[in-house]
Amino acid sequence: MKRKGKKPNLKLVIAIEMVDHIAHHCLFEFSDLSTKKCVPCNSEDLRPMTKEAANELIQKIPEWNLVNEDGMLKLHRSWKVKSFTKGMEFFQVVANVAEAEGYHPDLHLVEWNNVKIDIWTHAVGGLTENDFILAAKINGLKLHHLLSRKAVE
Repeated sequence: MKRKGKKPNLKLVIAIEMVDHIAHHCLFEFSDLSTKKCVPCNSEDLRPMTKEAANELIQKIPEWNLVNEDGMLKLHRSWKVKSFTKGMEFFQVVANVAEAEGYHPDLHLVEWNNVKIDIWTHAVGGLTENDFILAAKINGLKLHHLLSRKAVE
């Protein structure tokens, strides 16, 4: 608040801006799912997340959609690839990341150039943070050389 006749305390203004910048930077880093690691799903306490929680996390993975299949939430994304063989290359790149995470999405090649991925935690019959972590890692892959220039679904 600026008072008449008094100059703002420049040191205080700078300190507040620095704290705000640091807080924003830290929040961004903690929300970056691609830097996290998938955890094993062998816990009996593991439960599928709520639709509300899924709606929060979906905002952190652009281009992915939440789908509800028979009451089970899943992540879904589609791409168009240049050719059938580029689709196979696409799957290999994704498979390498998934295997490194110990996680296995459903991969679909529909027709000759439509690549689709569905991710959910089979062990709990729904979504966990692992699903969003893997989707974020897939988003970070360099796949442009495999993709068609046409619009993606």
